[in-house]
Amino acid sequence: MTRTTRTRASAALALAAVLALAACSSSDDASTGPSQAPTATGDALTGDLTVFAAASLQPAFDELVTTFAADNPGVHVNPVTYDGSSTLATQIVQGGNADVFASADEKNMKPVVDAGLTAAAPTIFTTNTLQIVVAPGNPKHITSLADLAKVADDGGIVVLCAPEVPCGSASQQVLAAADVDLTPASEEQNVTAVLTKVTAGEADAGLVYRTDVLRAGDDVEGVDFAEAATVVNKYPIAVLSDEARADGHEQAAAQAFVDLVLSDEGQKVLTDKGFTTP
Repeated sequence: MTRTTRTRASAALALAAVLALAACSSSDDASTGPSQAPTATGDALTGDLTVFAAASLQPAFDELVTTFAADNPGVHVNPVTYDGSSTLATQIVQGGNADVFASADEKNMKPVVDAGLTAAAPTIFTTNTLQIVVAPGNPKHITSLADLAKVADDGGIVVLCAPEVPCGSASQQVLAAADVDLTPASEEQNVTAVLTKVTAGEADAGLVYRTDVLRAGDDVEGVDFAEAATVVNKYPIAVLSDEARADGHEQAAAQAFVDLVLSDEGQKVLTDKGFTTP
């Protein structure tokens, strides 16, 4: 073999070695690339979301559901079902499908828990107290629960929530604390119905939550009374179990909504609507 031939052979071997090294380096980069990529924050939520909530929560939950839908476009968010907590609890226990239940008291959450229809223990997320609601200007000059009972006795129209719903139970407790007997003209199945009757002029006064007076704005006035502080409604919220949720409704979406309610953002929405922190 001549010197020139040996030189060419050596060059060829060197080139082959370089190419082999490059190939190994390229292979190493491909295998380690995924581990060096930014970690995903989690799969986008999908499916459907159905929330059952106490009627008094409507202003706050309407806002929170709108926020949740905007943040999770892959989730079909159904309109929230608002009603008295006892009505909603009965519907769930009897087979009504929902993903999240927010009650205005612990008493009406208990049947749902006892039926094994919650995925985890409920969490208290906000509180509320009662006010006397009257027409603007307080034409009946009501300043206490005793005044409220006198209006009813004198032929005025005073409405309360039915005793089985949270606002009705709270009303009975504050009346007992004040040692006042009151016979209402009607007993409504949720607090919104009481507020609506006073707002529409169909009733002279009633007992509702402070948050309901606030949302009605100038259409009504709220009257504080001493006994209100003796009864504080604690609102629990829970993700419901697989048995309670309809097909296609994922627990992840339900939990994400509950997490929003419990977050600083969710708590601010609630306090802005007049609720208080637990």
